Amino acid sequence: MTHNQTSSPDYLTMATPIAMALNALLYPHAEIVLHNLATGKIAAIWNSFSGRKSGDLSMLDDDPASYAAEATLGPYEKTGDSGQKLKSVTAILRDTQGKADALLCINLDVSHLDAAQRMLSAFITPQQNRPDALFARDPREQISFAFHQWLQKQQLAVSALKKADKIALVAALEEHGLFETRYAAEHLAALMGSSRATIYNYLSEIRDQKIS
Repeated sequence: MTHNQTSSPDYLTMATPIAMALNALLYPHAEIVLHNLATGKIAAIWNSFSGRKSGDLSMLDDDPASYAAEATLGPYEKTGDSGQKLKSVTAILRDTQGKADALLCINLDVSHLDAAQRMLSAFITPQQNRPDALFARDPREQISFAFHQWLQKQQLAVSALKKADKIALVAALEEHGLFETRYAAEHLAALMGSSRATIYNYLSEIRDQKIS
């Protein structure tokens, strides 16, 4: 951990413990930087994986008017010197008159999380469609698949289903001919948290409406 600090106005001194706490929490995955807009230089830096140090030019817009309307900037994406993906956020520190005097920047290295997400996605995402030869004759698989597809399409959770939703779900499965097997209603009842009799009642209501 690198911690270099030049002589600082009071607001920078007050911000230092906050920056230190953030560094303690996020180390070694985040670089914490305090920029002094009055000097246009870095006032202090922790975990400097960018290679910068205290006293270096900030290379930022140091006109306080540029930060007049914001309390924070971001989160926004940056790229580190080694090509790593960074997620960054900036807090604008103001004096008692509301003038922007300093910036507290947090650069969080999310490249490892990004790589983990891609790896997990590769494991989870199927490479091919479901082979019909393996599922066409298994009504439980067909019902489970159709059940969860319907929930996803409607953006509903099982626990949030109202009676009208359940009837619409049963109607959709009925339309696909999924109640022609003996244990279809029982399996759907287990998925929905309902009784088999309730499923039969929904089916009867649906079929009666078709006849009328």
